[in-house]
Amino acid sequence: MTPPLALIEGFFGRPWSWRDRSEAVRFLAPHGYGAYLYAPKADPWLRRGWREPYPDNELEALAAFGRDCNAAGVRLGAGLSPFELHLEAGRNWETALNAKVAQLDQAGVEDLAILFDDMRGDVPDLAERQAAIVHHVAERTGASRLLCCPSYYSDDPVLDTAFGERPAFYLEQLGRLLDPSIRIMWTGEEVVSREYSPGHLSRIAEAIGRKPFLWDNYPVNDGARMSQHLHLRAFTGRPAAIAAHISDHGINLASQPLLSRIPALTLAESYARGDAYEYGAAFGWAAAAVLGAELAERVRRDLLALQDRGLDRLADRRAVLRDRYAGFDHPAAREIIAWLDGEWDVTDELVQTQ
Repeated sequence: MTPPLALIEGFFGRPWSWRDRSEAVRFLAPHGYGAYLYAPKADPWLRRGWREPYPDNELEALAAFGRDCNAAGVRLGAGLSPFELHLEAGRNWETALNAKVAQLDQAGVEDLAILFDDMRGDVPDLAERQAAIVHHVAERTGASRLLCCPSYYSDDPVLDTAFGERPAFYLEQLGRLLDPSIRIMWTGEEVVSREYSPGHLSRIAEAIGRKPFLWDNYPVNDGARMSQHLHLRAFTGRPAAIAAHISDHGINLASQPLLSRIPALTLAESYARGDAYEYGAAFGWAAAAVLGAELAERVRRDLLALQDRGLDRLADRRAVLRDRYAGFDHPAAREIIAWLDGEWDVTDELVQTQ
């Protein structure tokens, strides 16, 4: 059984172009990806500048992308991060929030996610405040599905270190307060989880009173550490048995639009094949489908350097790789070259300001 699959553009750093998004949707929709959540951290009107209205040209670009999604049978989603709104004591935010929800309705958004991730959450009544915001939106949006990403969206203690100690029983309270129709996002035992098990996901489902929407942080490669690596290998640690324990499986895409398609294809393959899935063979098939046979074989041979070693450890090999991929007239080879040139580096400062 394959759960509903979704593409999430939810990373820090340089966002994709509208053309990148539309082409990814057309390529991956036939493989089971039925939703696209547009939520790049670089979009100021969805995040730190959420109170400011979308400029007309940006709103029309989102609407045009929505039409492309619709033509491919894919749901258009948007992730609205009302930045640290839950830390405000008063209720003078309704006008700005209502206006933004109305703009997203105008663009044709079908899935509206209210995202409280990557911002402070150390207030005792956090769940109550956030549930009130989400329900306020639910009463006004024309979107047919509503989602919520908690401030503490993983068991990972790194979130408490970065954003303050999570309130006791926060997740359980949020699940109890939110309407059962609202999907709750979860990244797993870690922010970037190595694997998922039915046991873990069952426990989370019990805590939140519904199956979680799995926000899978692979192949995303943002941040100062991960942007040094290309995440190309096939999915592992996601047994097909977890399908019964989640509402959806969304993958947070890598900064490189074409290269992201390789692991995306393998996730669909892993569900389709179940126990017969082989990640090495899946990579070979997916890479060839995206890159063509010759470039796929070259990337397979260079996986250790591209995915594992990292830019800061390539030294002289960086120039060798650059010359090697310059010999391929393929847009994915140009993505590799741009990565080698540092065009997708994400600094800690950038993460703190987007």
